[in-house]
Amino acid sequence: MHKSIAMAFGFAAAFTIASASAQVTLAIGVPAVTLGINVPVYPHLVRVPDYPVYYAPQANANYFFYDGMYLVYQQDTWYASTWYNGPWQVIAPEAVPVYVLRVPVRYYRQPPTYFRSWSANAAPRWDEHWGSSWEQNHRGWNSWNRNSMPQVAPLPVYQRQYTGNRYPSIEQQQILRVQGYRYQPKDVVVRQYYQAQPVPYAQDHSPKQVQKEAKREQKRVEQQARFEQKQAKEQAKFEQKEDKHQQKPAKHE
Repeated sequence: MHKSIAMAFGFAAAFTIASASAQVTLAIGVPAVTLGINVPVYPHLVRVPDYPVYYAPQANANYFFYDGMYLVYQQDTWYASTWYNGPWQVIAPEAVPVYVLRVPVRYYRQPPTYFRSWSANAAPRWDEHWGSSWEQNHRGWNSWNRNSMPQVAPLPVYQRQYTGNRYPSIEQQQILRVQGYRYQPKDVVVRQYYQAQPVPYAQDHSPKQVQKEAKREQKRVEQQARFEQKQAKEQAKFEQKEDKHQQKPAKHE
């Protein structure tokens, strides 16, 4: 993955979560940001031990997956997406799922400089970093009963086949998710993130129409894959023929 940021902000959706202590308004960009982090293929994700969160150990970024959502932490900002290579949306500090915030420092592959003074085996000190206003709305954020930890969400591995030119548009992403990923988020923040997405095709069509469209998109992707494989084989044959021609000794007169 290479790293260079180019940000293009769009409009935002706001929603409110009721907590025991306060009503917290969360703002999410829809769809707002293009990150200069390119994930050309589905990343290798490993579960963080004893946490319902995955991280990408081979990534050159702070890349996580939790409860059906991918998250990236870059330049003091959190971004989220339901697909492994975006598009990414900005998430305010108040909206980041608490189980992601609890992940120890050692699982951040590109930790910011201010992480260096903190213990590698403990969560980042978000209360210190984000200040008293954030802390007041997140009292006890890092105190939790591990016996009541939520189950780990299944990885959306159906996305592995969508790479390069086959990577789907936003509307196609939602259609394919309906067909290929039946998991429903349990975390209240993630659920409301899903609800803040642009109105999907699925809401305007019957389930049969959605499935038909998903199958049509799947067929298109498979045809594209076969075409690319055929091209690659033909190119390989051509290169082999060229190599044999070059290696053939010249006849002496």
